[in-house]
Amino acid sequence: MTEQTTARVLLYSDDRTTREQVRLTLGKRLAADLPELDVFEVATQPVVLQAMDAGGIDLVILDGEAVPSGGMGLCHQLKNEIENCPPVLLLVARVADAWLATWAEADAVTPFPVDPVRLPAQAAELLRARLAAQATA
Repeated sequence: MTEQTTARVLLYSDDRTTREQVRLTLGKRLAADLPELDVFEVATQPVVLQAMDAGGIDLVILDGEAVPSGGMGLCHQLKNEIENCPPVLLLVARVADAWLATWAEADAVTPFPVDPVRLPAQAAELLRARLAAQATA
């Protein structure tokens, strides 16, 4: 079995600036023990669904504030419709919205504006778990 050379991250936000902030915060590699990141940025719900149907995604990062389709509802949809759905990290602007992430079945929640320490740490943790599960499958 060969080691995965890249980890594909699907990043959804209708806001180009938000996508740029997340991409720059993640960088090229989250940690030495993880593969390089291939970040696929999308701005609309239909493209998220197409990418998920195509497969090959290791981590999904959704903007909870995106319009017209928010990341919370989209997360709930993905978790209920995609078999073996990759982990989902939700960006939330209000701490009070964290309870909605539970309903949405998000694997992790991170604050927005982007926390430059917390976001990469959470993404790395989710990727490690996903890649380990794939390696034993």
